[in-house]
Amino acid sequence: MNRVLVTGASGMLGTALLAQLASDPAAPDVLPYGRDGLDLRYPDGVRDVVLREKPDVVVNCAAWTAVDDAETHEVDALAVNGSGVRALALACADAGASLIHISTDYVFDGTAHTPYAETAPTRPVSAYGRSKLAGERAVLGLLPETGYVVRTAWLYGSAGRDFVKTMISMESARATVDVVDDQLGQPTWAADLAAQLLRLARADAPPGVYHGTSSGEATWYDLAREVFTLLGADPGRVRPTGGAAFARPAPRPAYSVLGHDRWAAAGLSPIRHWRDALHAAWPSMVGVHA
Repeated sequence: MNRVLVTGASGMLGTALLAQLASDPAAPDVLPYGRDGLDLRYPDGVRDVVLREKPDVVVNCAAWTAVDDAETHEVDALAVNGSGVRALALACADAGASLIHISTDYVFDGTAHTPYAETAPTRPVSAYGRSKLAGERAVLGLLPETGYVVRTAWLYGSAGRDFVKTMISMESARATVDVVDDQLGQPTWAADLAAQLLRLARADAPPGVYHGTSSGEATWYDLAREVFTLLGADPGRVRPTGGAAFARPAPRPAYSVLGHDRWAAAGLSPIRHWRDALHAAWPSMVGVHA
């Protein structure tokens, strides 16, 4: 792996990925592209960039991530997450590049009670989930030997907005905070996912679907209490409530826990437990608010 092209390079995951590469003494040539340089809505431009840069690996961190807006702008979401990803996969096929594409837990309906396996049937119940599933199918269909789909969820990191930063801000602004306790998932540090993506890119891994989330599971309420604890605040100030109290246009999966069995095929361990990751991430997270 001599040349890596990163799309969505200015987003949360893209920023974390570039930081991982910058700290790696054996890092390949890195080709970072934000939306101003590579916009998935324009297939010809996507193809031109990939064929010009001739990367060995493309890591697609670009996406339409406005989950609620997708409910009323599904065509626009599909243009990025569906047909845009298809254009990227076609360009990678022509350039002889592998593609690692980031997807989401929203491709599932959230009705399970045990972790979703990588092979579990998909059934998105939101426009965002449908758009992301379209992208998955494009990658797996067009790049059967060199396409990788890595589903993640509940991301937080030093760049962008996320739940952890919101809770840090709310601790100093409110006496109590009501947080959803009926949605179960896996808080995942963007830096951990970035490191796992690089391991995958360097491994002799079978193509297909992998789940890039932290180990363990938690509700948003559990995560908020851990944030308050790390702040030295009373976690009792976090009060549990149901998701119905925060009704939003797009339905949220009640159960977003993903299984990690397929990492063994790549000779890799899954990402560490979410609580261990949050503790490791903490200095960088509170530093954003210092």
